[in-house]
Amino acid sequence: MSKTASTASGDEKPAAGDEKRQAGSKGPDSDGGAPGPPAQEGHPGERPDQPDSGKAGTAALTLGALGVVFGDIGTSPLYALEAVFSSGAVRPDQAGVYGVISLVFWAVTIIVSVKYVTFVMRADNDGEGGIMALIALLERSALKRRVSQAALVGLGIFGAALFYGDGMITPAISVLSAVEGLEVAAPSLATFVIPITLVVLTVLFAVQRFGTGAVGRLFGPVMCLWFGALAIAGLAKLIEDPSIVAALSPTYFVSFFASNGVVAFLALGGVVLAVTGVEALYADMGHFGRSPIRRAWFFLVFPALTLNYMGQGTLILQSPQAVSDPFYLLVPGWAQIPMVLLATAATVIASQAVISGAFSVTRQALQLGFLPWLRIRHTSREEGQIYSPAVNGGLFVAVVGLVIGFGSSSALASAYGIAVTGTLAIDTILFFVVVRALWHRPVWMVVLGGLGFLVVDLAFLGANLPKVPSGGWFPLVVAVVVFTVLMTWRKGRRILTPRRHEKEGQLDDFVEEIRAMDPPIYRAPGTAIFLHGGKETTPLALRDNVDYNRVLHESAVIVSIDMASTPHVRRSERLSVDCLGYEDDGISHMTLRFGFREETDVPKALREFDGDRLETDLDLEHANYFVSKMTIVCTDAKGMSGWRKKLFAATSHAADSPSEFFHLPNDRIVTLGSHIEL
Repeated sequence: MSKTASTASGDEKPAAGDEKRQAGSKGPDSDGGAPGPPAQEGHPGERPDQPDSGKAGTAALTLGALGVVFGDIGTSPLYALEAVFSSGAVRPDQAGVYGVISLVFWAVTIIVSVKYVTFVMRADNDGEGGIMALIALLERSALKRRVSQAALVGLGIFGAALFYGDGMITPAISVLSAVEGLEVAAPSLATFVIPITLVVLTVLFAVQRFGTGAVGRLFGPVMCLWFGALAIAGLAKLIEDPSIVAALSPTYFVSFFASNGVVAFLALGGVVLAVTGVEALYADMGHFGRSPIRRAWFFLVFPALTLNYMGQGTLILQSPQAVSDPFYLLVPGWAQIPMVLLATAATVIASQAVISGAFSVTRQALQLGFLPWLRIRHTSREEGQIYSPAVNGGLFVAVVGLVIGFGSSSALASAYGIAVTGTLAIDTILFFVVVRALWHRPVWMVVLGGLGFLVVDLAFLGANLPKVPSGGWFPLVVAVVVFTVLMTWRKGRRILTPRRHEKEGQLDDFVEEIRAMDPPIYRAPGTAIFLHGGKETTPLALRDNVDYNRVLHESAVIVSIDMASTPHVRRSERLSVDCLGYEDDGISHMTLRFGFREETDVPKALREFDGDRLETDLDLEHANYFVSKMTIVCTDAKGMSGWRKKLFAATSHAADSPSEFFHLPNDRIVTLGSHIEL
């Protein structure tokens, strides 16, 4: 036995149990609903603890959503039309401009307004959105074939992995595209583009620790100003020539395809940039709820984007050379520098959308067992508003590398689109499987709806495939790496968990063994507290202490942690005690419940009940806290290939130490090592 500050690693969770925090709360399937089941009291996405009951609360959440959720899709006008026309394949004449504007408008309408905002956002898992929420719903569904479920879950995990690639590219291309406006307004400042971009990104990632709520309140007014500027710039040009409004008719993109064929199809690779950020919009749903996002989209974001795209189209028709940078040339010269500053702020917010989305996806991956235990910090009273230091740091390093490596937004544009379109298609497949398997909608509805959206998604995906050699490989490589890590951890965990449970043995049996020992085991004076996932099995540290040291403390307390879905837990609900069948043996189990906004201070919580509901002989001031250090030993046993076993063991070392999270006193932590074969 060694007394040290080191703590559990590997698959050993000292607190929340293996399955306790996995997704399992009721969602839209609870009433056998459909795409759009009626909200129930406390229905996910409309949490009663969110301040959404009054007008002030509604406005605050909508403003916060505006500042966090819509930054990515809201800054698409900076580069979308430029990407379509800059290659020279699409002519800047009336047929080309009207066709592209029609394509952009209907792409945004079908993918964002109809598919996501109207339908997909109804598929939430305890209020959380994003592709991981769809995976959680699928795992709860009654699919007839486990093979089919496993394949769909694997597909969903690959989509989540693609989202991380998008989360790396979006901040780099967004901020770069904004700062590059200096080259238009003041060409002499071109050499400062990269340094300024890196400074802006550094500040952005540094403020993440303050939480999306604080960031949203800061960014919300900026985004209101941004969308107002988009609308005004576009409207001013429309007043000069309102005829382009006719381009909103779908007949123009149909005739554009009929006349241009392959060129029109490849143009979709640029058009898709107009919908980048839609998966982040869905993934960020847990931060603010469904209704605030819908209100902000339909009443402000969508109209402003439409006006700006039409204004850029009018400008290109009037001055074909404007295809080099139609966004900044849309505003008068005196306003270009202010617009660069505003665009830089907006693109910082665009980056915020995918960063906060990555936090949400990571937390859901933890809950579903695809990642080891990482620190997730709640930053406000809203459960979905979270911060992950590890994810934040990893994204920052990757984004800086992309900015330096690619050097310009036009170079990064070749890497953009693959991740977005791949995730769009996967979301469609998973959503309509949920509609059928969980909400029990008719087959004809699932087939028609799924095929309708999937045709659009696959068209955009196909148009982006030519980008792979020139940069599209990057998000694919990131996705493959992340997918491999996630699936390896899930597989290894499923192999090790039953082995660990067998090694631990049933807690009830252990108590009986202690009572039956003859002569009785030596009971050392003092109190020992063992952190463990539940009361079904015996903590390895407790069993090892008995088996190898032949000693048991006079008071042996097994403590499990249960994290509630509410910000705070009442004192009366904080603690539950189980004497495990006998009140005189000094062995007991306690469950501590914490709200997600509360400090998980285990020693403090136990002292709060000292002399009240705890056994009177507990010495909490001098108690030792026992944790199990699980060492994974890779063997030749079947189950996983050798390289995956090594990857699993390496990933286990990334798990955060629980000592700080549970505020354990470093001078009274006792670590007992154990090994388990993989």
